[in-house]
Amino acid sequence: MNNEHVFTLLYDGHCPICRREVTWLQSRNKQNKLGLQDIHAEGFNPAHYGKSLDELMAEIHGVDADGRLIKGMPVFYAAYSAVGLGWLMAPTRWPLLKPLFDRLYAWFARHRLRLGTLFGAKPCQDASCSIRSGHGKT
Repeated sequence: MNNEHVFTLLYDGHCPICRREVTWLQSRNKQNKLGLQDIHAEGFNPAHYGKSLDELMAEIHGVDADGRLIKGMPVFYAAYSAVGLGWLMAPTRWPLLKPLFDRLYAWFARHRLRLGTLFGAKPCQDASCSIRSGHGKT
């Protein structure tokens, strides 16, 4: 992995929607400023980030160039900015719209695996598809 990344996205590789977005971001990552890390990859250790796998599964996380861990909607802005598309996510930071986007993302994060069936994923049959979260806010 390149140490020159301005941002590293920690994503759920079991989520079909997440994989599609990561593929799309990767195709626009011409300057390799965005690092991508599947939290289910062999050898990945969530403790390295001071988190459990359940915490990383509950909502999206990312790491900026200084090593600071961020979560929720700001992760999308940082990831898109790293590939030169921050303007697409700019409305998520506007004071009047931010609370709405935060709530929509919180709902999506809880239901993303079930929503993945819209993209051809098999419906969940076991606990591996459940997303446990101790909180509803991002």
